[in-house]
Formats: sequence, structure tokens, C-alpha cells
Amino acid sequence: MQPRTFYRATALTLGLGAAPFAFADTLNVGISGDPASLDPAKITGGVWEEDILRDIYEGLVSVSSEGDIIPGVAESWNVSDDGTVWTFTLRGDARWSDGTPVTANDFVAGLRHQLDPKTAANYAQRLYPIKNAQAINGGKMPVDQLGATASKDGRTLTITLNEPTAYFFKSLVLPIGYPIPAHLVKEYGDTWSDIGHIVTNGAFTPTKWVSHSELTTVKNTHFHDADAVSLDGVDYFPMEDKNAGIQRFRAGELDILRDFPASRYQWLKKNLPQATHLFPSLGTYYYVYNLKDGSPVTDVRVRKALSLAINRKVIAEKLLDGAVTPATTLVPPGTANYNAQSQPGLDAPYEERLDTARALMKEAGYGPDHPLRLTLRYNSGDEHKRIAVAVAAMWKPLGVNAELRNTEANVHYADLMAGNFEVARAAWISSIDDAQNFLQLLLQKSNNYGNYQNTEYQSLMARSDTEQDAGARESLMERAEKLALAEYPLTPIYTYSSRNLVTPDLDGWNNNALDIHPSRWMSLKDK
Repeated sequence: MQPRTFYRATALTLGLGAAPFAFADTLNVGISGDPASLDPAKITGGVWEEDILRDIYEGLVSVSSEGDIIPGVAESWNVSDDGTVWTFTLRGDARWSDGTPVTANDFVAGLRHQLDPKTAANYAQRLYPIKNAQAINGGKMPVDQLGATASKDGRTLTITLNEPTAYFFKSLVLPIGYPIPAHLVKEYGDTWSDIGHIVTNGAFTPTKWVSHSELTTVKNTHFHDADAVSLDGVDYFPMEDKNAGIQRFRAGELDILRDFPASRYQWLKKNLPQATHLFPSLGTYYYVYNLKDGSPVTDVRVRKALSLAINRKVIAEKLLDGAVTPATTLVPPGTANYNAQSQPGLDAPYEERLDTARALMKEAGYGPDHPLRLTLRYNSGDEHKRIAVAVAAMWKPLGVNAELRNTEANVHYADLMAGNFEVARAAWISSIDDAQNFLQLLLQKSNNYGNYQNTEYQSLMARSDTEQDAGARESLMERAEKLALAEYPLTPIYTYSSRNLVTPDLDGWNNNALDIHPSRWMSLKDK
């Protein structure tokens, strides 16, 4: 066994400085950014936020160390023959971290909170399959009309859908399905999730939060499976500078660094082979175009030209060290029960694509003598910057002058949701293995940053949501992806592989396509 002090010794050798060692079984995790909130309804949807919330909350269903759906607060469930009524029986030993029982009323409160228009939840649309949800979210009905009810004893939750919805059950692993402590909301109102008030029902509960520095959690002794949880706590450190994160990992200050820079993969594989984890995952890195009136990219010819001119092979193999795969589809290849559809034109040789792109820009009225000026936004991080610089250079021969602008992740995504951009970096890393979770990026208000609108696309997706035959559903979604990508509302750049540094002293980490790793299953080896 390789002792944990290996990374400390390496740091001393390289002059990085010795890290103080605390031998309590607290897991130290470097994440990509600061969470926007600890309220499940107020996050921006970042992977780092889901990592934290998955550790401190538990929904009706949970996730195994292999990324599979398993019982959570619900010990069993069933669905009606017509697929519209889901009934969940809750376990009797579920507790909030203050010892208060978790009941079906807490799940009803959580769903209502997500849909209450006053909450302005970013992902409320994911709950629209529930009866009256859309009307409630639009302010046309009171929240107590939601098709989610609790039994008198609090042990049974019934959710009624408008119609059968193929992806609904899978989506319950997401924060939209988490309960909130109704008793705490009653006492503190909107401040219930502040660090001084919050209680949670997951394996860990937060105790301290220094914004942009550290979020500290401790083991929730009231968690129903607390006896099987080895760790005393998990501390999360926002690390937008991932190269600094690598240094801290090597110094022994971090046990896990999430999403190390792809450009460091070959070096890490050579120098830290036991710690370097690369695994194919369901995620797409893309640029999205703002289609609102007045935007410089409303012309489809311009968007097509910009997409054709991006040399994805150079980005994947040269800039990112071969740690990712060039993407031509929105839905990643390998998604279950789905054949991903490529954006037109991307199968041609690059020089031919570049000629087509120049002709399209000339037709649209742009060229080196009459340049198109636009702003390309990305969230802070060396990798995003390097890609943006490379893409701007690839666009230059078309007569495009791209001004680069970056902000921290939370600000970046808040601006995207508000439509404050022209062209912007975005990504979607799925927590469920279903093509719908990618195709909704061009449908749901919170994720459809560029405001793409196509009634045929909407119709195809609506039909796929209720289609019970797997083959017919797949066909509908494939038609939808093909239709949308031909209008170039976004341009896929690469398909992710999960990239993590994990100390060899950690048990319970299992690579999986969803890149989900709940801390409750992990333990640090004896020293």
C-alpha cells in the first residue's frame, strides 16, 4: 500500500512546502467553484454544487458508489399501470441532522419550494410533468394545488403526473427531488439554509462556510445509515485554478481534486499514475449562441461558419493532451438507448470546412475587410481560457474579431441564464443516463441560454417524454437532435472524460460514466 505521506514527500522534494497533516478521517475535496447556495432550489446547476448537495441531502432515491439508482429515503415505490401515479413508502428511520423525522411533508415542501415563483428556482421546469406544476411555477395556481401529497402519518408520498413521463423517475436523483426541512422553514423562513440555521438529511451536514475558501461538513449522526459511514466529515475547497489544485493535492492537502486540467493528463499519468483517474463520461463541452434580437449571431449562416471553423481535433489532442474526445453531437456517444446525431458539415475535412465557413461569412456580409465583432465569454480557468484563445484564432481568418471575457463560475452562469452574452462557453455533465437530459438544454428555460425556439423540436420532445415504447422514444429524440443541430443554436466542442486525482489511500471510489461519487461510500485507509 502506498502511504498518504507519499504526496507530502513529493511536495518537499519539489519545494512546494510541507502541508500540516491532520489524521482525522476528514475527506478534503477540491471542487470547481463555490456553491451559489445550500438550498437545493437556488443552485446554478454546477457539478460542484451537486457534489456537495448529494453529500448533505438524500432524496427519495439515492446513488450507489457505482452510480446506480438505489433506495434513499423511500424504501419502496410503485407506479400505476397508466404511468401517471407514483407512490413512495418512506423509511421510518430517516432523520434530519437535528434528529427531527424526515416525512413525506418535507418532500411536498421541497417540490412546492422548487416550483413557487417567488423562489425563482433555475430548474423548476424539470418538475413540470407533475400535475399543475407548470401553472404553479407561472403564478397561475397556488402551490397547494401541486400533484404531490403526503399521507397523514407522513410515511407515504404520492406524486401524480399529467401524463406518463419516461425520464421522471430518473430525475429524482437530482436536487430538484430533495426534501427541505419544513419545521426549519416554518421557524426561519427564507434563511433556513443559512449556515447558522441549516439542517440536512444526508450522510453529512455543513457546519462552516467561508465563501470562496472552504465549506466544512461533519458526519450526520442521525443519518439512517450512519453506522456504515466511515468518514468523520468532508471539507470542500473551491479550486478554479486547477494547477494550484494539483499542487495542493501533491502536498497532501487534498484527497481528491475534481476535474484536473486535461492539458496535464499525460504528465499526471506519468508522475502520479496511481492517483490519476480518466474515465469516459456523459458530458458535453460546447459554445452557445445568443439568439435574441440584436445579437451578432442571429444569422444562422454566421453560426454555421463559426461552428465549422472550430478545429476540434486540435483542441482535444493538442490543447487538452488527448484527455477528451472531439464532439460533433450534443448528446454524448454512449448514452443508453440512443444514437447521437452529428451537426451537419462537421464530417468534412477541416480545410474544406474552413472554405465553406469563409463563403458563409462573405454571404452574410462579413470578412477580413468588414469584420464581425463579438464577445466570447467563459468562466475562469486556464483550460477555458486556452480554448477560447484558440477558438478566437480559428475564427480570425473568417473576419471575426472576438473579445474574450471571463468571470468566476457562479457569475458566468448567472449571466448566461439572464441572457447577458453573445457567445459563451457552457457544459452539461449529466447525472442521469438519458438523452433527454441533454436535449432539454434547448428546451428548458433555465438551460436554454441562447433562447432557441423551434415548435417542431418542442413537439418532438414533448412526444418523446410521454412515449412508452423505448424504440419509438429514441427515434423521436434523434429526430429532435438532428433538427436542432442543423440550426446551429450551439456548437459542441468535445465530449468529456471524467478527470480526477484521487489519493491511493482512499477506498470506495469507483469510476463510472456519470462521474458521481457520494462520499458516504468512501473511507481513508489506516495509516
